[in-house]
Amino acid sequence: MRHALIFAAGLGERMRPLTDHTPKPLLTVQGKPLIAWHLEKLAAIGVHYVVINTSHLADQFPETLGDGSRWGLRIRYAYEGTTPLETGGGMLNALPLLGPEPFIVVSGDVWTDADFAALPTKPAGVAHLLMVDNQSHHPEGDFALDANGLLHSDGDKRLTYSGIGVYRREFLDPWHSVIGYDVAANKPARFKIRPLLEAAMKQNAVTGSHHRGAWTDVGTPERLASLNHAEREP
Repeated sequence: MRHALIFAAGLGERMRPLTDHTPKPLLTVQGKPLIAWHLEKLAAIGVHYVVINTSHLADQFPETLGDGSRWGLRIRYAYEGTTPLETGGGMLNALPLLGPEPFIVVSGDVWTDADFAALPTKPAGVAHLLMVDNQSHHPEGDFALDANGLLHSDGDKRLTYSGIGVYRREFLDPWHSVIGYDVAANKPARFKIRPLLEAAMKQNAVTGSHHRGAWTDVGTPERLASLNHAEREP
């Protein structure tokens, strides 16, 4: 598994005014851009090619990160236009830049001490998601993880999707039928990833693992401040 995709196209509306002039993944966390933590982790497990989705203040990403050579990576940028394409549309937009093998996906606005080396290189199904404990701002969680490691859209002991996972290209194959998208009227495609995940879960095609360590959705200035006052490091 040598390729990865980082979602970094969001508008960061909840982080304003911090994101008025800086994209959220480029905000500083413990001395370096938030996205740099992910790039370091990816490089450490042998990933050598990373695609970064961009939209809001897109020019700042290559200005700050360059071609990725400082991490031993090759970075390509997948610009989505002035309106982000959501997670599903963003993955579809980036797919031509990714190779044939399963690829890691990381949300550019989360921080974690999770070991990316623990992710499967080849998921048993079409996707494998890293799940975390529910947070106070998201107490209901997202999906239920059963004893066999399968994820379900409903069930007891729901956990929160961390925004980190491994996906096969085939995951996107049914996007048109699942989303019900009018391709002729809507170009480029803009849709969330969740309906595709739920459709795959009905086929028992999504596995998961539970990370019990540190994880933060850096969605507000308060959470960013809390991270920057913390003494821990991944």
